[in-house]
Amino acid sequence: MRYSQDHKAQTHERIIKEAAARFRRDGIGATGLQPLMKALGLTHGGFYAHFKSKDELVEKALQEAAAELDVHCDTLFSQDKPLQAFIDSYLSEWHLNTPDHGCPLPTMCLELGQRGEPSPTTDTVIESRLRQVEEALGSGPEAQDQSIVMLATLVGALVLSRSAEDEALAQKILAVTKAHLKDQVE
Repeated sequence: MRYSQDHKAQTHERIIKEAAARFRRDGIGATGLQPLMKALGLTHGGFYAHFKSKDELVEKALQEAAAELDVHCDTLFSQDKPLQAFIDSYLSEWHLNTPDHGCPLPTMCLELGQRGEPSPTTDTVIESRLRQVEEALGSGPEAQDQSIVMLATLVGALVLSRSAEDEALAQKILAVTKAHLKDQVE
């Protein structure tokens, strides 16, 4: 049975969206193509009708995650107190517990960097967030440096809190980091 081009494009997008969620939640290496395709009701062999390799899918999934993050951050940075909104959202219980819908930096980008396979999309994600934070802080070299420290602190705190087995410790990491960062920008 032959499907329309529209069906193929829709399936292609479904694969990318599911991969973006799974890669952020489980990691790239831990996400197999067969379980990914099966979750979508597709065959493993059908993957190659859409992508040349898993690496191609990883890049497309990272782009999808970046686009989702851009929409979310654009909303946060349009608020009256954009840095406080960004900090609250980034270090939230929701972000802690739903990595599949959150920022790709703590999971996908971390794994790509560790494997020595950084992506140009990773740079785009980092630069976009740094630009938004810097603009919210004001102009000048000090704002640029402070934006780097803030983003690194946010990502690091989220990675640590997700790694903590003790729920109280995870919550304390988020709360202490959130309070410290918000003090810096008020």
